[in-house]
Amino acid sequence: MPIFMTLTKASVAKSASGLQLNRAASSAEIQATIPKLSQEEAHVTARLDVLMASQHAVKHNLSRLDILRANLGTQAVSTRSISKTSLAQAAATARRLSTAVTQLDLEQARVEDTLDVVEQVAELKACVLGVTGSMGAAQDWEAAAGYMHRASRIPSHIVNGSFAEEIVPTAEVPDPPYVTLAQTAESLCVLFIREFEQAAKESNGSRVTRFFKLFPLIGKSDVGLDVYGRYACQDVAARARSNLNAGTAGSQSTEGFFYAKALTKVFEHVAQIVEHHGGLVALHYGQGRMVRILERLQMEVDVQGGIIIDTWSDERSLERKLTDIKSYAFTFLVQSFLAAPPARTGTPRAGSPMRRDATGDNTAQSEQSIDMKTLDALLSEMTVMIARWSLYCRFMALKLKGEPSSRGSEAEVLSSPPLVKDSGLASKIADRLVTPINTMTTFLLRRSIERAFQLDEQPSDLSLNLSRSLLSNPPYISSAVDDAMYIVNQVVERSLATSQRPVISSVVPSVARVLDSDFIGVIQRKMRDESYPKSAVQGALPENTIITFLVLINNLDVAIDYVTRIVRSWVDISPTTGAIRENASVRSRSLDSLLPFGDDASHAKSALNSLQQRFEAKASELINDAIYVVFKNIVKPQLRPLLSDAFRDMDHQINEAELHKANGYIINEDADGEGAEAAIQYRFRRGWEGLTEPIKRILTNHNFERLLSITIIYIAEVLEKRIWSYFGRINDLGAVRLEKDVASLVNLIVRGGRYGLRDAFMRCTQICLVMNMEEDEWDESRTPASAEVEDDGIEWQLDHEERTRARAIMQNRTENR
Repeated sequence: MPIFMTLTKASVAKSASGLQLNRAASSAEIQATIPKLSQEEAHVTARLDVLMASQHAVKHNLSRLDILRANLGTQAVSTRSISKTSLAQAAATARRLSTAVTQLDLEQARVEDTLDVVEQVAELKACVLGVTGSMGAAQDWEAAAGYMHRASRIPSHIVNGSFAEEIVPTAEVPDPPYVTLAQTAESLCVLFIREFEQAAKESNGSRVTRFFKLFPLIGKSDVGLDVYGRYACQDVAARARSNLNAGTAGSQSTEGFFYAKALTKVFEHVAQIVEHHGGLVALHYGQGRMVRILERLQMEVDVQGGIIIDTWSDERSLERKLTDIKSYAFTFLVQSFLAAPPARTGTPRAGSPMRRDATGDNTAQSEQSIDMKTLDALLSEMTVMIARWSLYCRFMALKLKGEPSSRGSEAEVLSSPPLVKDSGLASKIADRLVTPINTMTTFLLRRSIERAFQLDEQPSDLSLNLSRSLLSNPPYISSAVDDAMYIVNQVVERSLATSQRPVISSVVPSVARVLDSDFIGVIQRKMRDESYPKSAVQGALPENTIITFLVLINNLDVAIDYVTRIVRSWVDISPTTGAIRENASVRSRSLDSLLPFGDDASHAKSALNSLQQRFEAKASELINDAIYVVFKNIVKPQLRPLLSDAFRDMDHQINEAELHKANGYIINEDADGEGAEAAIQYRFRRGWEGLTEPIKRILTNHNFERLLSITIIYIAEVLEKRIWSYFGRINDLGAVRLEKDVASLVNLIVRGGRYGLRDAFMRCTQICLVMNMEEDEWDESRTPASAEVEDDGIEWQLDHEERTRARAIMQNRTENR
């Protein structure tokens, strides 16, 4: 390869020089090419000399290769000779040995198979003779079942084979083994059934268990499960009838939660059977075989539970109560929705719905037909029955699915098993309990709210006179709020305690709807018809009307807080802290533990959050409207006179001496020693506190903040107009005094409130700020770079034109302009 490459390069070089020589067109070009050709020739010659010098080494290597080839040939001949003489015989011997070993293994395997067949036939014969002997005089049923179980392990082709048919039969047992085993299994099955039923009739638990364990040994597992399921169902039925008859024979059925306890005992008895015998079934019958028994038990639960619910429904006159509920007219609520007629003489509540309802005979008759105490007890009993059914459904779901990894921790979401969900008892509970409880709960809530407003009482010691102390504690609300919210909390807790999504899906939205239409509706109409404050300018606004109106506003605010706390007490419980525990109360459990199936817990949370948001939005809207009425008819008419009185006799064209005199003019000193006040501050504080303090001590903090926010916006507008009215009537020292007066008024107004309330006075303070700016500061604020943006930390609420106008308010600047 090197020689070829060298010659190739030389050939390329030669061809390149020759090409140049062929293209020469003159003797000069030829002369120029000759040196290159000579140089190339010398280069090629040198490389050829190198190649020739290496010829000796190449020949030496070729000689060595010839010697090695000769030696390899000799070795190959020797190897072939050894293979033909020695190894060929060894290979033949190995082949013979391998064939012999294979034949021996085959014969040995056949012998072992024959021995296995002989042993199994011998085992079969022993089992046939053993079971026959055990069923004889000994009557050892366990041994007989054990022999049958051993025989069931022998392959069927051996039992049915001709060899067994020849060997196994004896003079005592002449039949083929498969016939003998089949007949024996049937005989033992009949005998075990008879003995099992006899033991069950005698309530002998040990004998029941003894024969129950024998059915799988004779290959009759399904028969054993059916027999035990029938026995368990009879036990459940007998216990249920005993519990029911014990109460219906006397007066117990009319007292307490008798039927709820009876239904609970049915569920508990089934649970005890499953818990106590589930392990026995799994041990002797195999995993998953308990389902067959559960199916039979569920059928019996459907029957017994249906009997209890039907008896309860008849005993409690459920249909008649539902008819009375549906025909109840809610006279008070209906009349409260109507506009009240003009009051006659006497107290302002002469035309109230309560007065009209007091003489209604129909309402009195309806109240007598529906006893609220009985209805409440009935709802409690229905809640317990549905809750026990939900707990039973959870238990069955766990048993059909398999126990969770840790008791009390249900991280994995359950699904309701069709065995329970599609059962007859589930349909009856939905028809006789779930649907009525939804209707009756809604009625209870509406009637309780109606009754709460009928018996509504306000705090009797409230007064707008600051000199009179208030004996009751804030918040000042009427009794209807506590009564209504207690019922709301009870209704929500009951619906969640049922652990049934259909109940929660119906009751919680009904609570929201009733609160919206009845609770908020009655308060709204009381505000409109009984305690609406007319304009205070006329000077004929009774103090009792204002107090009643303020208390109604408080009712809404406190009701929002109540509903929020009720909802949060359920929604904010985490699954880990509210996991189900033994004997845990409903209040200590989370929604995830109460509602373990599917997305029921998230649905309940959504319904509760919707209740809170809907009520809060509706009540807040009415609060805002009512607060605006208070502002418009009570507060607003007094604000302009208050400001006019505060700025009375205030001269803002003063000299330095008058400014010092104004600063030193002390009208009043605070009782707590905080300092002294100027005249304008004193007059405004006296009027402002006289206006707001009586209202503040009645309203809740939230409501007063709402009122203060609206009032401050209006005061800021009025104060801004007053500042603009000083255009051309104020000098530089008067501007200083005005800025100080405005700052003192702002401090008085927002004192005790949120700091953000000061933002309403931003325009007023900025007008005073611009008036008192030095010329260099004013010139800097007028530059285009800072005309409409923040300047020295100031976010301007005034545009450029307004600032220019504010700068020109002072008299000397007006004259200069």
